[in-house]
Amino acid sequence: MRAKITYVVTAAVLVFYFVLVGSRGVLLIEHGTLITVTFGVAVLVLPAIGVWFLWKNTQFVRRANALAAELDAEGGLPVDELLRTPSGRIDRASADAVFERRREETEDAPDDWRCWFRLAVAYQDARDTPRARKAMQRAIALHRATPSGDHATASGDHATPSGDHSSPSGV
Repeated sequence: MRAKITYVVTAAVLVFYFVLVGSRGVLLIEHGTLITVTFGVAVLVLPAIGVWFLWKNTQFVRRANALAAELDAEGGLPVDELLRTPSGRIDRASADAVFERRREETEDAPDDWRCWFRLAVAYQDARDTPRARKAMQRAIALHRATPSGDHATASGDHATPSGDHSSPSGV
């Protein structure tokens, strides 16, 4: 729940910023000289990019949460079996071991969005956010391409779950 509140507050602040910057861009355009119109258009590009970025991230989060809810309803969410340091951080060796299992599971069933979802969680636990995001995007794409309940996709696109590294820590 804390993450949702943080996301909503951050999004609200960004929208306020986009409106503020956008209004300044419009004021520059209304001034009417070549320089101010040019700057005004340039200033309007920033909020446009920001709105697009916020929209894409919101869609990603909504789709990932929908997959999590579906997987939870099936009883397939990954169990937190990671060892922790005394400070509460995830033990790196433990995360690598779980990652290895998830990678093998995904290689055995490359068209199963559930495997990719669990691999994304393993990447995130190993603090490899870029790969976690890519794995989650793959899970979302596979889920959208499959009829409800099926494990196979119509596309023949098979991404490798581990990329060019054997584990998220690069070992």
